[in-house]
Amino acid sequence: MALRRSSFSHHLLRRLILPSFHSHHYSKSTSIPKKQERVRDHSLDTIMEIHKKLRLALSLRELLLPFASLPISRFTTMARRSLSIPPSDLSRFLIRHPHVFHIFEHPVQRLLFVRLTPRAISQLNSETLALTNSVQSTILRLRKLLLLTTPLLRLRLEHIRLIRYDLGLPDDFEQSVILANPGLFRLVCKPDIDAARSKYVEYVPSDSDPPDIRIPAVEKSREREYRVSGSETEDSRFAFPNKFPPGFKIGKYFRVAVWRWQRLPYWSPYEDISGYDLRSLEAQKRLEKRSVAMIHEILSLTVGKRSTLERIAQFRQAMGLPKKMKEFLLQHQGIFYISTRGNQGKLHTVFLREAYFKGELVDTNEIYLARKKLEELILLSPQKANVERMLTSMGREGFGVGFGGKERLDESDGEDSGSDSGVDSQYFE
Repeated sequence: MALRRSSFSHHLLRRLILPSFHSHHYSKSTSIPKKQERVRDHSLDTIMEIHKKLRLALSLRELLLPFASLPISRFTTMARRSLSIPPSDLSRFLIRHPHVFHIFEHPVQRLLFVRLTPRAISQLNSETLALTNSVQSTILRLRKLLLLTTPLLRLRLEHIRLIRYDLGLPDDFEQSVILANPGLFRLVCKPDIDAARSKYVEYVPSDSDPPDIRIPAVEKSREREYRVSGSETEDSRFAFPNKFPPGFKIGKYFRVAVWRWQRLPYWSPYEDISGYDLRSLEAQKRLEKRSVAMIHEILSLTVGKRSTLERIAQFRQAMGLPKKMKEFLLQHQGIFYISTRGNQGKLHTVFLREAYFKGELVDTNEIYLARKKLEELILLSPQKANVERMLTSMGREGFGVGFGGKERLDESDGEDSGSDSGVDSQYFE
């Protein structure tokens, strides 16, 4: 009996003096639990469902642009070979989106043809104009992206080409942006390497750079938050905005771990850390948080504050990003959101959560608004366009809009950019 009392007293004394495993883990560690289940955000998933239709519309538009109009049979063959779209799916898509694609009967050949509607051409012209007007801000975004590779200050041309749409770069950016600005960029070719991997784009220092070019977007966000709410400097100095998805369960220990992680100092993504000793545990934690800041800055440089996980992962070696990107981002679901909708699980789209509110981008720009017009055309109900009359009547009366070449299309757009058919509005209900 005395032995049991002694053992019980000794055990109770150890419980009072020594903290438990969980208390020790969350009081000493700043790490967030690595294995986190992904909680869906339906507002952001809806964006990707719309983007699925938008990607197909953009691909079909690229096929149509060089021709102004094409016979349906030839267009079906091209879409099947280039995009692997079955003829039935293509026909269904064209009929469901008459505000973007105009199907009409040729007055002589009596065959069905397809062309872009004047409103779709107007959207394309407005996007081209937005890209032209935003060239200076686009150049700055590209320079900041190159600065994230410090001390290398260079990226493969092919990697930039893959993310050009997200950055707002034109398709011919190699000529119109890089080679056209030799004082800002340098195109370097390495010998003895295949052509796709031999070209690199290097950052060239310039006195024209703004003084805050190396200041990350999250630091500017902290400054705005401090001015509005006046939060404590110690808590907000190294913190990231957190907006967890609806239904995300935040336990007591997880909340403490996030709070400690937010207070953890880290190196700026624009800082050169090549000479630092990164072997200590504290350095590894700071390096991990720096990776969060790096991905945050990449997404901040994009037009829509989102990009695919695969495009971000291609910068892994140049920017020192972690290998298991998906698991890494799932640790920080209050900062990033990964959506698998709209692409059959083949691609993962990463959103910057703080940039969206109720499924809408908070801070818009000219390029984003121009591209948004095409989404609005896709979302318009096909019932608003009388498809039957378009097939029978628009071919004859709107014939002058479709067969005069690309210049003829641009001219017709200015005359009647509000109609989907190129004819009078009597064909719409």
